[in-house]
Amino acid sequence: MKALFDTVSYKSSKLVTKTYSTSFSLATKMLYNTIRGDIYNIYGFVRFADEIVDSFHDYDKEQLFNKFSEDLELALKDKISLNPILNSFQYTFHKYNIDKHLVDAFMKSMRLDLHKTKYMTEEEYKAYIYGSADVVGLMCLKVFVKGDKAKYEELKDTAMTLGSAFQKVNFLRDLKADFEGLDRTYFPNADLKNLNESSKQYIIDDIEADFEKGLSGIKKLPIEAKFGVFMAYRYYSQLLKKLKKTPALKIKDSRIRVSNPKKIELLARSYVKYQLNLL
Repeated sequence: MKALFDTVSYKSSKLVTKTYSTSFSLATKMLYNTIRGDIYNIYGFVRFADEIVDSFHDYDKEQLFNKFSEDLELALKDKISLNPILNSFQYTFHKYNIDKHLVDAFMKSMRLDLHKTKYMTEEEYKAYIYGSADVVGLMCLKVFVKGDKAKYEELKDTAMTLGSAFQKVNFLRDLKADFEGLDRTYFPNADLKNLNESSKQYIIDDIEADFEKGLSGIKKLPIEAKFGVFMAYRYYSQLLKKLKKTPALKIKDSRIRVSNPKKIELLARSYVKYQLNLL
């Protein structure tokens, strides 16, 4: 029974989301049930691709990534895959007519992580962020607007900007893991061995500008998506506040987190704002 296999696939994507990211999972739960499953399907796909290049150090990452890429292409073409994560993603891909170039751009950035470790120019940095984050925001936006092309075009720029903001916060939070564990440097013109307050503030100013623009787009989202995306925005904003208060050298030597109780507090405060129409 194909329907039973599809159900298993969707549950697999949901499990991946809940297991790998408590913060994203919490935000996704705030979406309407009509679109929540499709966001799980997108997250499962991007999470697995990212895990290959970031985590599977005892295996041939390039071979695994090539196989995953080949299976992805077949899943999109055949509209089925025995990989349940790709099977659920292809369903959402076709359901919302997600542009193939968004998927290709994402896979291109993930492939860069196999070998490229330093981004020396703004052009390289922005190109990587576009593929690793902006296009994921656009895939999700396709789901949020449910095929409304005019709404998609209206919110496209702010969705990309919000995706950029989230990714840059991740980069700043994960400096230690990226630099020491993977020998990666995403921020151009920043000496991470001697990260100072000036360099940190330049990065934070850039992120805050992205957040300001991104919030303007959140306010225009359909009701089914607005609170869930606002919750993700609130989480990343809180994480940025903690990073802003943390000395530059400590950021490089530790991983800053938002505690689970704080996440629950953010949820409650965000819900009040939403209910009072303050968003």
